[in-house]
Amino acid sequence: MSDPSTATPKKFVLYDYDPSFAAAVIFIILFSLASVYHLFLLIRRRTWYFIPFFIGCLFEAVGYVGRSVNANEESGEWTLTPYIVQSLLILLGPTLYAASIYMVLGRLIMFLDAEEHAVIRRKWLTKIFVMGDVLSFLAQSAGGGMLAKAKSQSDQDLGNNVILAGLGIQVIFFGLFVVTAIIFHVRITKRPTPTATSTNWQKLILALYVTSLLILVRSLYRMVEYAMGSDGELMKKEGYLLAMDSTLMWLVSAVFAYVHPSKVLVGYKYNQTAGMASREVLEGDAESTYPMVSRDGTGGLNKGGRAKPYDGTTDGSTGANGGVQGHGRQQEYGYDSGYGRGHSGNGYSASARR
Repeated sequence: MSDPSTATPKKFVLYDYDPSFAAAVIFIILFSLASVYHLFLLIRRRTWYFIPFFIGCLFEAVGYVGRSVNANEESGEWTLTPYIVQSLLILLGPTLYAASIYMVLGRLIMFLDAEEHAVIRRKWLTKIFVMGDVLSFLAQSAGGGMLAKAKSQSDQDLGNNVILAGLGIQVIFFGLFVVTAIIFHVRITKRPTPTATSTNWQKLILALYVTSLLILVRSLYRMVEYAMGSDGELMKKEGYLLAMDSTLMWLVSAVFAYVHPSKVLVGYKYNQTAGMASREVLEGDAESTYPMVSRDGTGGLNKGGRAKPYDGTTDGSTGANGGVQGHGRQQEYGYDSGYGRGHSGNGYSASARR
């Protein structure tokens, strides 16, 4: 009978199965396509708040590149660097998705002029949830680093626990976010703002619900996986990862490729000091369902940055609602350069000057 004090400790292995090269290549292609398309939309529509989402797609694609490298190696002889790459990037990609999703709700509230319906003031809403996301990201990064460099079972258990804490933070904040979005949705449905009745914003909040649910399911799966540890069923079979993480996260990228915020959120910012309206594309360019000026080029912009219906005034005077009216030149995308062209020809009428 062997002496327990001299027994060889259990050898730590990187994978409890042979990673599938075919599956890795499929997800490399899928996430690479998603990355390219979201980069295209990011630049074309100037949706800079979607940069974390694009980076999340990139993380996933590069993560599966690392996984494909390990899949091409001899079983049990996997190199550490590709394992670290795939372990960290596939784990952290959804956290970056979440950061952009949080920001979408804040911009939707601003676009609909509906801050009175928000549970949390808009300027704090994004900050609070992104802060939670950052904490989750840091915890998962630290745990992933420990796990990737683990040399013993105890090292692996410590890494698992830190990741578990990070995932717990993510689930809590995401759950609160979904509740916040639902309350806002119910309130604005009961008492819609003028903009809410004029735009097709419902599909965007539906996209928020769908993607949030997908990320929540994935995070809960990951929590159970790490809670069960390396001896658990979920870490021993690759199929769980591919179905409950890889597929769900690609669906998140696909949903926002189909219902991109830039197709809904377009607005203007009213500069009260200068006395004129300046163009501010919140999300996207001209694909909003909200008309920016009337067809003949006349019309104005109210203080909330929304298009004012044409009321027959064409003398370039200031409208009753404080918007600047004038003979606006019809542009290719259905709005002028940011303010009507008055008779003076200098961008706004003399009567609108301050």
